[in-house]
Amino acid sequence: MNILNLLRIALKALANNKMRGFLTMLGIIIGVASVITMLAIGQGSKKSIQSQISEMGSNLIMIQPGGDMRGGVRQSSASMETLKLADYESILKETRYLMAISPVVNSSGQVVYGASNKPGTIYGVNADYLEIRRFNIDDGDMFTEQDIQSAAKVCIVGKTVIDELFPDGDSPIGKVIRFQKIPFRIIGTLKSKGYNSMGMDQDDVILAPYTTIQKRVLAITHLQSINASALKEELTEQAVDEIAGLLRQNHKLKPDDPDDFTIRSMEELSTMLTTTTDLLTVLLASVAGISLLVGGIGIMNIMYVSVTERTREIGLRMSIGARGMDILSQFLIESILISITGGAIGVLSGIGAAMAINAIVKFPVSIQAWSVLLSFAVCTITGIFFGWYPAKKAAQLDPIEAIRYE
Repeated sequence: MNILNLLRIALKALANNKMRGFLTMLGIIIGVASVITMLAIGQGSKKSIQSQISEMGSNLIMIQPGGDMRGGVRQSSASMETLKLADYESILKETRYLMAISPVVNSSGQVVYGASNKPGTIYGVNADYLEIRRFNIDDGDMFTEQDIQSAAKVCIVGKTVIDELFPDGDSPIGKVIRFQKIPFRIIGTLKSKGYNSMGMDQDDVILAPYTTIQKRVLAITHLQSINASALKEELTEQAVDEIAGLLRQNHKLKPDDPDDFTIRSMEELSTMLTTTTDLLTVLLASVAGISLLVGGIGIMNIMYVSVTERTREIGLRMSIGARGMDILSQFLIESILISITGGAIGVLSGIGAAMAINAIVKFPVSIQAWSVLLSFAVCTITGIFFGWYPAKKAAQLDPIEAIRYE
């Protein structure tokens, strides 16, 4: 018996039991749709995290003072003064893997303009800070190297600061705000970046020359941190090692002395977050995959019922010359048709559900071609695997006993 005849017989058998066939497919449909939707949510979350980290500067390197023991008491890194301007200048001149570097000092306090005020933090940086943190000037200009040398009382501000201090929509350029009673003239504004992946408002920022904050606000000579940007994300590790070597040399640390500084990179954060997201994606897909297993068991159950119901038909076919392989192929084709049809409907349902989640809940999703192919392949294999045993049982029936079956 050729394959076309077997296919026609299988389709006719399924058509005679439409509702039973659909209910059998339902497990496969739900399983495939669930797997595709869960993978789309997981991959969407991963891409969203990577995108937000990239906005913060995917090759960002943060250098901070390390904690130390004094009188048996461990001191906070914030109170340490181990980072100096000499360290910044040394890194600037001697490193090969950095494209931008900026000293960072900051102070928190009340920012006032006229009758408006807000709590805020002012950061003392240089012009490279914009490139490191992926900020862009929206209006006006960035302060210059001359402003840094003269410790000029100028600043640039983010959108959140503008909205709260200038609610009437006036241009802030040229206006003077006060931070801890010290006047700062606004010479530029930053383009909005919104919130980052950790929920921090990236627009609530005031940037000024680091020398101004050191001398006029904090009255310090050391640096609170140094931010840098590697030439490429893949060169971040080499840059970190090079910086660590220079700082140990500058601070005259012995080989067995611990570092008196801490270096962190966004690569570490990115790896940690994406690993967590991948784990959650696998977990969600595994839970959803249980539906495929249940659907496969449903196919096996229905095929057993079908074999029992059609025992006389099987006996008649075998008595007129049908081989065991023909009977096996007939029932196996039926189970494959059920799983493939259910898989196709499941794929469409999964894509539709993922798009609906993105449209209604605004949750990031990313439908990957491999997840669709994988789900479809798994449901096809499920149909073959769970349909094989009932089909084999049908093929091994004794023709005489089958004909006698009531």
